[in-house]
Amino acid sequence: MKRFARTVAALALATSVSLAAACSSSTTATPGASGGSAAASAGGQKYVAIVSKGFQHQFWQAVKKGAEQEAAKQGVKVTFEGPASESEVESQMNMLRNALAKKPDAIGFAALDSKAAASTLTQIKTANIPVIAFDSGVDSDIPLTTASTDNKKAAAEAAKQMCKLVGSAGTVGLVVHDQVSKSGTDRRDGFLEGMKANCPAVKVLAPQYGGGDQAKSADIAKSIIAANPDLKGIFGSNEGSAIGVIKGVQESKKTGLQIVGFDSGKAQIDAINSGLMAGAITQNPVGMGEEVVKAAVKAINKQPLEKVIDTGFYWYDKTNINDPKIQAVLYQ
Repeated sequence: MKRFARTVAALALATSVSLAAACSSSTTATPGASGGSAAASAGGQKYVAIVSKGFQHQFWQAVKKGAEQEAAKQGVKVTFEGPASESEVESQMNMLRNALAKKPDAIGFAALDSKAAASTLTQIKTANIPVIAFDSGVDSDIPLTTASTDNKKAAAEAAKQMCKLVGSAGTVGLVVHDQVSKSGTDRRDGFLEGMKANCPAVKVLAPQYGGGDQAKSADIAKSIIAANPDLKGIFGSNEGSAIGVIKGVQESKKTGLQIVGFDSGKAQIDAINSGLMAGAITQNPVGMGEEVVKAAVKAINKQPLEKVIDTGFYWYDKTNINDPKIQAVLYQ
């Protein structure tokens, strides 16, 4: 009888513990007031979901590093994802929809195609989840702020440097990563405007679009070289484009061309050190990632934000690549 009584008491205690756990579990599953999960809110940790334009280039890995560093400082949780290629718009839209489904406290987003993202962004706004745009930004009034390089100004600087390299005659081509993201159009337009302002007599070819893909950009570069015997230089508007241009020039065995790029992955740094590439614009991707998380935390806490957060840029070449100021923003 005593053994039976002890068994009943043990079962009662186990049932009590199970019910308590179930009650606790149902509480953490309740959506939080700011649009995030109550699991994060109950534990005092907010959650920021970040969806980038890509994941494969070293640039995006550097943005991810900055975001994670700042998240650790701020005591928030972040997730960072992006499509394998910067041409995979639908893949990015799936990631954005999945981020919304997780009910984060804020979302960081760099749009491959703002029009494609419009309906999901409206849903995010309806859910009262603040959006922080970064890199190319988003062509929409829904993001509270955009943390990015002044891409037009940066590309104009690249054009100014190209003009110094090629002089006042000849032909220059440009391989742009896309014509649907704001970074693509701003870098294209900034470069064209910079060439016109600094060396108007130089013929600038119509932009060619390689999707940020190295192989495709290499093929485009080879076609430009073959069709223009007076070609003096080519500009590549992002990491994939610039590396593709380098490969295209190498494969065509064309000498004497001035290659100017954007971003600063290892292949570009090696090309500058070897003399194959004249120079490039480097952004501050780690700083960009940090600013996205800082802005997200401010938005969650209902603090005011500037409409644009300029994360800066530098021109670097063989003469200043070892400058500590430049080394601090190179990524490889």
